[in-house]
Amino acid sequence: MKEWSVNTADRFRTAVDTHDLAALEDLFTDDIRFYSPVKFTPFEGKPLVLGLFGVLLRTFENFRYIGDHTGTSDTTSAPTPAPSSVLLFRAEVGGREIHGIDLLHFASDGGIKEFTVMVRPLSAVQTLSAGVLAGLVADGLVPARP
Repeated sequence: MKEWSVNTADRFRTAVDTHDLAALEDLFTDDIRFYSPVKFTPFEGKPLVLGLFGVLLRTFENFRYIGDHTGTSDTTSAPTPAPSSVLLFRAEVGGREIHGIDLLHFASDGGIKEFTVMVRPLSAVQTLSAGVLAGLVADGLVPARP
């Protein structure tokens, strides 16, 4: 396990805790992919993922990390296991409690190259989806649905 991966995960947690988008920008690779629980295809590229994080940080209420695990994962796109961290969280959206994990995959330079979010229960996912979509439309990051 590379020592920087633990440091990157800690820096990520601090950036989220303090709503520091500039710190997140420093942690993401230019070609980062963000896999959402409500969208089949990933959000791709640093500008779009940073915009999404801006919306997420406004949408979640009482967000807090409650645990973590750092190790390696065998991704299909990597020839060798990639360092990764799993961060467990709790939050609220629209009065609904969410349980979730953030899965971070690291590039060889220590940046975050893939980010996957998994949340439960379904009713909270639906509430989160509506809130995030409204924020993305408001920020001009995606077009409004007809």
